[in-house]
Amino acid sequence: MTDWFSNLELFPKIYWGVALLGSLIFIIMMVLTFLGGETDNLDTDTEIESDTGISFQFITFKNLIGFFTLFGWSGIACIDAGLSKPLTIIISLVCGLIMMTIMAAMFYYMRKLNDSGTLNFKNAIGSVGEVYLTIGANRSSIGKVHIKIQGALRELEALTDADTNLKSSAVIKVKDVTENGILIVELLTK
Repeated sequence: MTDWFSNLELFPKIYWGVALLGSLIFIIMMVLTFLGGETDNLDTDTEIESDTGISFQFITFKNLIGFFTLFGWSGIACIDAGLSKPLTIIISLVCGLIMMTIMAAMFYYMRKLNDSGTLNFKNAIGSVGEVYLTIGANRSSIGKVHIKIQGALRELEALTDADTNLKSSAVIKVKDVTENGILIVELLTK
């Protein structure tokens, strides 16, 4: 094995070294990931909801390992195919960059799948729903409405500034939300 490697020219030696080292580190990372040896979460007592970190990270350790692994193996494939050195370098660079882009996009979209599940009443403003329990005129009594917020149908308390009661089955539109989460609705007219 060492005779084979020592008989190679410098150009293929570089590609084989990059490919083997990148693959070894990639395999170690994969094994650690599946065994739970890697975690992005820290055990802390508080959660920070206003994190404004970079959402799309192109240059990370994982992406660089993916780049070097694919760079090395695509370069070896180009050398075995008899391509010229400049063409081999260009193809392997492009393959490595494509791998980095795919991995960065994959991690970006996986992070977007995270959802806190907390209902934000402000998201209801402008939504259309239906009165479930009669809402008293001029905020005289709280009623209930069925409205779709954040992808789920909810039954929420509501008030109205209208001069007449909003009866059950009336179609309404949310125009505001009070501090304590009660919707201010109005009758939806054509």
